[in-house]
Amino acid sequence: MGVFKAYDVRGTYPDQVNETLFEAIGQAAAQVLKCKLAVVGRDMRESGVALSQAMIRGLVKAGVDVIDIGMASTPMVYFATVFFKASAGVQITASHNPAAYNGCKWCREEAIPVASDSGLAEIGKLAARNVFTQAAKPGTVRNEDVASEYRANLLKYAAGIKPLTMVVDAGNGVMGSFLPRLFEKLPCELIPMYFEPDGRFPNHEANPIKTENLRDLVAKVRESGADLGVAFDGDGDRSAYVDERGEIIPADFITALLAGEMLARDPGATIFYDLRSSKACKEEVERLGGTAKMCRVGHAFIKAIMREEKAIFAGELSGHFYFRDLNYTDNAEMAMLSVLTALSKSGKKLSELIAPFRKYFATGEINFVVSDAAAVLAQLEERYKPLARESSHLDGLSLYFNDYWMNIRVSNTEPVLRLNLEADSAARRDQALAEVEKAIGGKRE
Repeated sequence: MGVFKAYDVRGTYPDQVNETLFEAIGQAAAQVLKCKLAVVGRDMRESGVALSQAMIRGLVKAGVDVIDIGMASTPMVYFATVFFKASAGVQITASHNPAAYNGCKWCREEAIPVASDSGLAEIGKLAARNVFTQAAKPGTVRNEDVASEYRANLLKYAAGIKPLTMVVDAGNGVMGSFLPRLFEKLPCELIPMYFEPDGRFPNHEANPIKTENLRDLVAKVRESGADLGVAFDGDGDRSAYVDERGEIIPADFITALLAGEMLARDPGATIFYDLRSSKACKEEVERLGGTAKMCRVGHAFIKAIMREEKAIFAGELSGHFYFRDLNYTDNAEMAMLSVLTALSKSGKKLSELIAPFRKYFATGEINFVVSDAAAVLAQLEERYKPLARESSHLDGLSLYFNDYWMNIRVSNTEPVLRLNLEADSAARRDQALAEVEKAIGGKRE
């Protein structure tokens, strides 16, 4: 089924995802995950209530007891799954996708993600057949509110934060409902933007990685003289940052910044950075005495390797930040608190903390629509590999040259080819990009 992606289910409502499908997914997931108790949450999308109810019906028919936590962030669903010792958790969300979309994201016990190769594909096959035997004893449903317990857990990591002024753009996502109560316990001044949850996204897409979605935040930080700004995505598991000058901070620089916070807690610990990240990440982790390791893109892959190696932290260019202390899950609020802590300890401005990482010149992620992604990758490898000093297929194709590197990969969530390139100088970046773009030959998005 086309709506079943590498890590989750996403499609337009009601033609691609609907109540019938979600009830079947609930029954299929109960069978595949062998769950007895499941947590169900949803974001603020207009179709969320109906799809959540359908998912619950499917689970209950399969004999699963359900804890419905209502509107919640994805990190809160992870927390609730662990908190209630549930054998599965599901968030009804399409993350940062436009308003017409919805979907769902699953995890197992201890918030271990369910990806295509760890159960999601099998769930999809069973849901497509939609032939199930109802359990002899239906499951039960109870409503629970874990917001206060969730906040208390986060605030354990907020010691040392000083009075700072922060602009927050919730993008009309779920974070607008939860952040005010969190900030009641912090000495910071909160300047809110678009805090009313609204799945129609009336102000801008809830995708903080797109520069155009940060324009209002940038303007507000400059206008207010705030110390920093942060924007969240729709379901609250990704964040993007703006310094006091209104300059957007690439997510890999936040990874490098937070490496210091994490290694102060656990000297010498392992930190992962995704292979699209600046060389500055590896250099900073190693400068601080940590073990820096590269990983492929995608939350399921990153969480798995973090657990395997007991890594304390990982950062992804998409704005996902992962914490061992939170069961190896991605948590945008924890990332925000860690940035505030780093800023408070330093006594410096955020731009000053980030400045040392701005020593290379990156293109950012560029998407290309091509007719045959596999063929394009093969052609690029044939052309460039003989010229590279090193190559890798960890995720797509990575090529390393003396003065620049690039990674080209097929998206796990969209029908595009993604390019990231970083060079030692702006001139070399621009030259290399022009050559590679011509070689790719696709339409640039």
